[in-house]
Amino acid sequence: MDIPVKTKAEILIQALPYMQKYYGKVVVVKYGGNAMVDAELKRAVMSDVILLSLVGIRVVLVHGGGPEITSMLKKLGIESKFVGGLRVTDEATSEVVQMVLAGKTNKDLVALVDQMGGRAIGICGIDGGMLRAQPADPELGYVGEVSSVDVRPIELALDNGYIPVVATVGMDADRHVMNVNADTAAAAIAGALGAENIVMMTDIRGLMRDMADPSSLIPEVTIGEVPGLIERGVVQGGMIPKVKCCADAVKLGVKRAVMIDGRIPHAILIEMFSDEGIGTMFYS
Repeated sequence: MDIPVKTKAEILIQALPYMQKYYGKVVVVKYGGNAMVDAELKRAVMSDVILLSLVGIRVVLVHGGGPEITSMLKKLGIESKFVGGLRVTDEATSEVVQMVLAGKTNKDLVALVDQMGGRAIGICGIDGGMLRAQPADPELGYVGEVSSVDVRPIELALDNGYIPVVATVGMDADRHVMNVNADTAAAAIAGALGAENIVMMTDIRGLMRDMADPSSLIPEVTIGEVPGLIERGVVQGGMIPKVKCCADAVKLGVKRAVMIDGRIPHAILIEMFSDEGIGTMFYS
């Protein structure tokens, strides 16, 4: 059913204060989950990102690519191993991570943005020494924790009107390619850029008191509440690192971090440009 013209105008008027609030500010979008593999959702995310850029928001898209890496490793006959939710990355796996993330996945996203009328530049953490990392755990091999971020390559793209599309591979002090968790990298990049907001796309509605009950969504959380939520078991399993990354981003100076359900078409716009928002917001 077509939306009446008056209703369309009211939607735009409602969005105007938020567009003004974010104009000229940096917003980091961490892109992952089902929205990366579902073609319709992928186009919805890219259209949201393009719109943010067109209304004067300095948007940075940071992406992972775990399923694509697993698929390529399988094709090459290399077994995927995980410890604590992180991929064990030996030298052969490291080469595949670099090839897939900084290559096919990154350039496919850049091509899609271009196809949909946006302007994007694909970069990775190796470019310009943007992401320096140190080994997270000897058991994990070439898996890195971010030790420093040089945001000049990102700012160069932003200053010239491009959307930076960032693949999260970095380098250690010995110039080894390091596999960096995309949530961790996005939080570090947002902090280094002094971002107004970081939007973490997930495959659930947000932080919930009961994962089986969507109505138990927690709309707002202060970062001081996070340790207690983990201790009480409200935050469990794979949600723990995501919640910690949101809290870390705020600690690094990001005004707010939001965890949203990337399975909802145009969830980014609903979160940023409407009164009700969506998902869970973390703030200081």
